[in-house]
Amino acid sequence: MNNKWIKQINDLLVGKTIKKIEWLNADESYKLFGWRHQPCEIYLDDGTILTPSTDDEGNNAGAIFTNHKEIGTLGVFRDPVSEKTIKQEDEKFKKKYEKQLEKIEGVSK
Repeated sequence: MNNKWIKQINDLLVGKTIKKIEWLNADESYKLFGWRHQPCEIYLDDGTILTPSTDDEGNNAGAIFTNHKEIGTLGVFRDPVSEKTIKQEDEKFKKKYEKQLEKIEGVSK
């Protein structure tokens, strides 16, 4: 275990107060992270926002398991992303990586 990292996380979280918990909507989750699932976000009193992910690479929205008898999991929603948002984000991606995509397409021909 990395004690330095554990200390940093403790310094970040211990003693903080949760101010609110909200779930991202489908379009927000897709725009911010490229995810088609929607996680909760935990807002702390110092402005920190905690967003669960399935892994540390941010591959998809993640759930939080609890030891609470009635609420065992803060799960993810699976609402559909709007076609408009998908098209907008695809266009942004294409524009951002246009040169790289041209090189790739040139190699594959």
